[in-house]
Amino acid sequence: MTADRHGHLMSDTGAEALGHYEQALDDLLFFRPRVAEAAQSVLAAAPRSVLGQVLAAYLGVLGTEEKDAAAARDSFARFCSGLDTAGPAPRERMHLAAATAWLDGDVHGAGRILGDLTIAYPRDALALFAGHQHDFLTGDAARLRDRVGGALDAWDEDDPHHGPLLGMYAFGLEESGHYERAEEVGLAALARHPGDVWGIHSVVHTYEMRGRFTDGIRFLDARTADWSQGSLLTVHNWWHYALYTLETGDTARVLEIYDSALHHDGAAGVAMELLDAAALLWRLYLAQDEQSARWARLADAWESRHDGPHYAFNDAHAVMAYVGSGRVARARRLVQDRQRWVAAEPSGSNRAMTAEIGLPVCRALIAYGQHDYGRATDLLLPVRHRLHHFGGSHAQRDAIQRTLVEAAIRAGRTELSRTLLSERIQLRPICPYNWSAKARLEEHLGDPVRAAAARERAAAQRQPE
Repeated sequence: MTADRHGHLMSDTGAEALGHYEQALDDLLFFRPRVAEAAQSVLAAAPRSVLGQVLAAYLGVLGTEEKDAAAARDSFARFCSGLDTAGPAPRERMHLAAATAWLDGDVHGAGRILGDLTIAYPRDALALFAGHQHDFLTGDAARLRDRVGGALDAWDEDDPHHGPLLGMYAFGLEESGHYERAEEVGLAALARHPGDVWGIHSVVHTYEMRGRFTDGIRFLDARTADWSQGSLLTVHNWWHYALYTLETGDTARVLEIYDSALHHDGAAGVAMELLDAAALLWRLYLAQDEQSARWARLADAWESRHDGPHYAFNDAHAVMAYVGSGRVARARRLVQDRQRWVAAEPSGSNRAMTAEIGLPVCRALIAYGQHDYGRATDLLLPVRHRLHHFGGSHAQRDAIQRTLVEAAIRAGRTELSRTLLSERIQLRPICPYNWSAKARLEEHLGDPVRAAAARERAAAQRQPE
C-alpha cells in the first residue's frame, strides 16, 4: 500500500496518483485555483483512490456551492457503493465518515470526526485544512484556533507545510481575540512563504479588528504581488482592502475596488465572492449611499444562481442584494422558501443555522429596507451574541452588527443605541464608523457638544498616521 510523505497509508493509490495528490494538497493549502485540476489528476491515475475521492468530496463542499455539493455527493455515493469497507486504512475510514457526514448535511458531525482524526493523525494536512475551513464556515472560533494549535507540536518547523499551518493558526488566534499573537504567528508564516494568501488574510484580520486600517493598507500595498491576483482568496483579500479604505472615508476608491475586483462582468459569480460584494455595498447602504445600479447587477447575479437552502450565511447576503436593489418581494420569497424548508426538514446543520439565525437576520434586513427600524432592532437583538452560529468571521458579521446599531438609532432606541455604541467603542476605540455613529446619536439626544467631539474623533482617525 502506498504511503504519503508523512507515512500515512493510502489504499488504491499508486506512485503517479500519489504525486498528483501531494501536488493537490500543496495547491489546496496555498489556495491555488489549479487544485481542482490536480485533484482530478489523482482520480484519473487512480479512480479507486480513497483519499483522492475524499479530496474531491471536500472540494465539493468547501466552496458552499449547492450544485458542487450535490455533484460531489452523487459521485462520492457511487464510489462508496462499490467500496470494500475492509480495504481502507483506519485513517481513510475516518475521512470517509467525515466526508459522508458533510455531504449528507451533518456539517457539525463532520467537524467532530475531523477533530478525532487530527488527534490520531496530527500530521494529516488534509484533515487539518478541511477541519479549519469547517470551523470558519460554522463560526467556531475556539476550534478554529485549537484544531491547528493542537497539531502543531507534531510538525517539524522545516516541513514545507508548517508555514501554511501557521497561517491557519494565526486566523484561529485572531478570531479568538488574540490579536498580537495572531499577527506574530501570521508574519512567521509569511516569512516562510510570502505568497501564503491565507496567512496574509490572517494578518489582515488582526489589523481590521484593532482598527489599524492604515497599517493594513500599508501591509497589503507592500505585498501586492503576493495576494492581488491568481488565487482563490484574491477577491476576499480585495474586500479587506476595501474595508480599510472605507474607514478612511474614500468612497470613490472603495467603488473602484468594487468594480475592478469584487463584482464586474468577468466575475465568477460564486457565492463567496458575491457575499463579499453584498457585504461591502450593504455598509454603504447603511450610510445611505444606495448605489442602485451596482445593487441591481449584484441582485441579478444572485437571482441567476437559483440557490436552494444550502448555507444560511449565503442566504443573508442574497437578501442584502435584493433589499439593496429594491427587490423586496424577491427577498420575501427567499424567506418564505426557507420557512417551508425548515418546517419540512427534520435535521441537518444548515436547518439549525437557518432557523435560529438565518431567518431572523433575513427578516431584519427586509424590515430595515422597509424603514421598519423597530422591527429590525427587535429581530436582531436576540441573536446578536449568537451570530457566529451561522458562520463567517467577526469582520464579515460586523455588517449585521452595524445594521443593529443603525436600526436602533433610527428607531429612537436611545438607551440601546448608547449601550451598543459603548460596547463597540470600548472594544475598538479606533474605528471612524463607531465615532460617526456616536455623533449621530448625540445629535439625536440634543447634545451638540458631545456630537461635535465624536465627529472630531472620527475625522482624526481617518487621517493617515
